[in-house]
This record gives sequence, C-alpha cells and structure tokens, in this order.
Amino acid sequence: MSKKDPYAALRYKEFNFFLLMRFAMVFAWSMQFVIIEWEVYSLTKDPLSLGIIGLMEIIPAVSMALFAGHIVDQSEKKKLLVKCILGFSVVSLGLFLITVPEITKNLAQSTILCTIYALVFFGGFVRSFLGPTIFSLLSLIVPKKLYPNAATWSSSTWQLASMFGPALAGLSISFIGVHWSLCFVFACSIMALIMLAQIEQKPILNPKIGEPIMKSLKEGLSFVFTNKTILGSISLDMIAVLFGGAVALLPIFAQDILKVGSEGFGILRAAPALGSFLMMLLSAYISLNRKAGIKLLGAIFMFGICIIIFGISEIFWISVLAMFLSGVFDGVSVVIRNTILQLHTPDHMRGRVASVNSIFVGSSNELGAFESGLTAKLMGVVNAVIFGGVMTIITVGATAVALPKFRKLDLEKDVEALENGD
Repeated sequence: MSKKDPYAALRYKEFNFFLLMRFAMVFAWSMQFVIIEWEVYSLTKDPLSLGIIGLMEIIPAVSMALFAGHIVDQSEKKKLLVKCILGFSVVSLGLFLITVPEITKNLAQSTILCTIYALVFFGGFVRSFLGPTIFSLLSLIVPKKLYPNAATWSSSTWQLASMFGPALAGLSISFIGVHWSLCFVFACSIMALIMLAQIEQKPILNPKIGEPIMKSLKEGLSFVFTNKTILGSISLDMIAVLFGGAVALLPIFAQDILKVGSEGFGILRAAPALGSFLMMLLSAYISLNRKAGIKLLGAIFMFGICIIIFGISEIFWISVLAMFLSGVFDGVSVVIRNTILQLHTPDHMRGRVASVNSIFVGSSNELGAFESGLTAKLMGVVNAVIFGGVMTIITVGATAVALPKFRKLDLEKDVEALENGD
C-alpha cells in the first residue's frame, strides 16, 4: 500500500463502519441543535435564549469532561460508545415528545422551555463522554501509520454531517414540522447503533488500569499543559470559536435581518460546514502538514475576516459566501489540529487529552453561543458578530507574537517518520 494513497484508511472495513456511525451521530446532533435553536427563538424572540441553550450544554460538558476522559481511558471503547448513543437517543426522544402539538397545547411556554433546557443539559453530559470515546476508538481501528489519513477522513465525515444536518433541519421544519424533524433525529441515532454493532470490541491499551482518578486527571492535565504544540493549537482554536460564534445567531439573521425564513436559515447554517468539508476532502490529496503553524494562524485570521463580513452584510448571497469561506478556513484549522492531536498523544492518554480538547474547543462552541447571545442582547446582533470577528483577529496576532515557535511548527517530518514506521 502506497504511503501516498489518499484512500489508505478507507481500505479497512471497520473504519468505514466507524465513519458511517460518526456521520449518523454528528448529522443527528447538528440537526437537533438547529431545530432546538429555531423552536426556542420562535417561542421567545429573545437572542439571550439562544445563548442559554449553549450554556445548558456547556455546564455538564465542562464539569464532567476530565472525569469522562479518565473513564474512557479505563474502559472498553465500543461498550462505552453504545451507552453514549443510547443517552443521546433518550434526549432526542424527549425533545420529540415535548414538541408534539397535542402535548404542548396544554403546557405553559415556561414549562416547554425548561424541559428543552433540561434535555439539552443531559445531552451535554452525554457529549462529555461521546467525543473522547470516538477519538480513542479511531486509533484502535487503523494502524498507527495511517492516523493522519484516518483523522482527515474522520474530520471530513464530521463536516459533511455538519453540513447536511443543518440544511435538512431548515427544510424539514418547513415541510414536516419541528416534532417530526426530531423524530427523524431519533431514527438517525438508531442507525448509528446499527453501524457501531459492525465494529468488534477493542483491547484496553492503558497500562494503568485502576489508577486513582485524581492521579489520572493530574497526569492528563500535566501532559497537555507541558506540550506546547497541543496547548497552542487547542487554545488558539478555542478563542476563535468562542468569539467567532456567529452561527449561534443565525436564527435572528434569517428571521429578522435577511428575512429568508427557515429555508434560508438551513442554507446559512450549512454553508460553513460545506466549506469545511470541501477543504478537508482536498486535504486528503494536498497535505497541510508543511509549515502547519503559519497555516493555522493564517486560517484563523481569515476566519475572523469572514465573520466581520457576515456581520455587516445585508445581502443574502454575500452572507452565504462569508459563511462558506469561514468554513473553508475553519476546515484548515480542524485538519491541522486533529493531526497534531493524533500524532502527539500517547495511546493510553487519548481519552484524557480528548477531554481537555473538548473543554478548550468543543465546549467553546456552546460558550461561544452564550457569549454571542449575551453580547447581542447588550450591543445588538450585528455589533456582536463584528466584535467577535475583531477579537478573533486580535487573538491570532497575540498568539503569533507570544509563541514564535508555534509559527515555525512543521508536521511534515513527524508524518513521514510515522509512515515509515520510525
């Protein structure tokens, strides 16, 4: 098998089932989140309510993340992932029931909102385990020399699902309504379980099974904070996602500023994911590893520019283009960051490192949603988006000055050594 083969990881049968499982889960999760955003804003017409959705998910996700990483490293990954998907199924089924018109007509608006927030809160708890488990399982399915290729395909699958989920959510809200859309989300979670059933159980590679939890957590945190490459990449991405959270305000832009309805909302929501997916697909053929540090900084800088353009635009196609390009540059960031994590993380620490990454990056999506909702409430929707883009650009400049070694980061030699079995 040629080391330049862009389809190398896809030649492993279990990896294909892994990708189908991940697609189904990300598709369901992204579609569900968009439907919830639409329903909550339709009920309240309050931008802060969109921020509360993010806050309800981030509280359990952050508070449980480190403990989840410890449990992932101590557990068999397939069994744990089954439990995660079942937990998500409970959330999606609950959201379907709380949006059925025959049920909601007898409930107060505050009761509906509190139930939705409670289910989102439980979903955040599930998510704290889901990400680290998937990250750890990936490394057990393909040989180590194929980690960069597998990470690219896995990230591309994630972005493809993130593209189709929001797009279908916008259309399905129009054609079949919120509650039946959530029923479809539940069906997707069942499909993910079927795909996961095709993957065999994997060995636990942790040599420290039964290690005291506090010692385990300390070791995971120490590793991340002493590895400047990992710390720099996830910190930079965290700040960009935190302040570049324009996506959380898309229901407001679609309904009140651009006035394009749920169909336009779906297109806006899908545009960045389409851009990311195309970039990630391209990265399977064109390597981003050479001069990775400067490419990562440049990509996030341009991401901030795109967010500013989106904020000031009042023309639908310009807004869509800005969202699309923001996804392209975000795709560069995701590919480089995932390659760094796969190459620089020991097998027995993948759960804990992925959990720290979820605190820095994954949860910053929800915290970014809360920040966007709060700043929109305080300074107006357009000003909040522009502010986020400006802060992203400032962060890139500060990082470039403060971490000169990060600017010189080059992953090409690391990847070549791995492919040669060194």
